[in-house]
Amino acid sequence: MFRKRSLWLMLLMALVVLALAACGGQAQEAPAAAEPAQQEEAAPAQEEATEAPKAEETEEAKAEETEEAAEEGGAQDLVAMGKELFNQNPLGSNAGCVTCHSVEEGVQLVGPSLAGIATHAAERVSGMSAEDYIRQSITDPTAYTVEGFPEGLMPAYSDLTPEQIDALVAYLMTLK
Repeated sequence: MFRKRSLWLMLLMALVVLALAACGGQAQEAPAAAEPAQQEEAAPAQEEATEAPKAEETEEAKAEETEEAAEEGGAQDLVAMGKELFNQNPLGSNAGCVTCHSVEEGVQLVGPSLAGIATHAAERVSGMSAEDYIRQSITDPTAYTVEGFPEGLMPAYSDLTPEQIDALVAYLMTLK
């Protein structure tokens, strides 16, 4: 009986450690708890990330792609770029959004589901637009913590360019 209880406790502790590591470290793959569609979308980005010759060149290329997308295709291309960034893993020096956040209603990974974020974000802080709330949540995640989730769990994505943040905001604003 004691042995069985100890085994369960060790298993639970291992799962907690893995979940925390996925949000704070440089994860190389999406966790098994992620939806298959999210894992499939994240896989090409993982392969690209491991094949990239230098991180600086990759970041510069991403920034240029984001700027070009905004200029050439307008809002739809910015949304597509944001969706790609959301599903990328890793994203900059941290785990990608898809590692901890689902976009399906009721599916909770490490962080809250982002299903309906465009609607919920508009209601979170009086006088703050949904776009501003989402932007601040990406750049300063400790500014507002969703009830039921520990403060400081989400890392700040300070290495993203302003264009990449604009793309993420544009994509998240489509999740109504």
